[in-house]
Amino acid sequence: MRQKHGIAMIALLAGCVAARAQQTSQVQLRIEPTNRTLTVSAQDQVTVDPDVAILHIGFQTQPTDAKSAYAAGSETSNAIVMALKQAGIPETAIRSEWQRLDSVYGKPHKFTLAQQWTVKVKPERAAEILDVAVTAGATDSGQIDWTVENEQALQDKALEGATARARAQAAVLAKGMDVKLGALVYVSNQTSSPVYPMFKAFAAPMAGLAASPQPLAIEPRKVTSTASVYAVYAIE
Repeated sequence: MRQKHGIAMIALLAGCVAARAQQTSQVQLRIEPTNRTLTVSAQDQVTVDPDVAILHIGFQTQPTDAKSAYAAGSETSNAIVMALKQAGIPETAIRSEWQRLDSVYGKPHKFTLAQQWTVKVKPERAAEILDVAVTAGATDSGQIDWTVENEQALQDKALEGATARARAQAAVLAKGMDVKLGALVYVSNQTSSPVYPMFKAFAAPMAGLAASPQPLAIEPRKVTSTASVYAVYAIE
């Protein structure tokens, strides 16, 4: 009995040693000249002043019958567009977003007409043109998107900065590790679309609008674009 027990223990120990040897061989890493690499990642952010302001301008009529709501809406719509053009805004800079005639919930046979535009202007004219629209009848206006004409150029500048950072980091890291930086093996990048901070200021209905000597004080917001680079270099 003891002999059989001893044989069983020897077999068990042999199995454990074999399993451990197999496990060690599975996680062992082989360092070869062909896979000697150095990896870096870098990010850069570019922030600039906007050169375009996109105003969201609209109105909504008071509840009435469908025909009267449409007539009132048509009058207000034409008055706003005419005022914008008289203020020097070209027709190509005024774009309709939507317009609709809606029934009023809980009020049978009552309707309102609403319309919305985007108006593209220089940032320094944003407050002035918003005031022009409100004076002409806009009652739901105020969201402003601050952006740039050339978004691609802004993204390219951020990517250029991230690339330079990645290259510089690789050089510093190689020097610190006392190795020579070799050829670029792999690189990838990611850019974010410019971030447009928005401003909102909703106008009061014209019926209760008091005369204001000056437009709102509106300051343009910065526009930001971010890029990141991941690079793998060979080391010698």
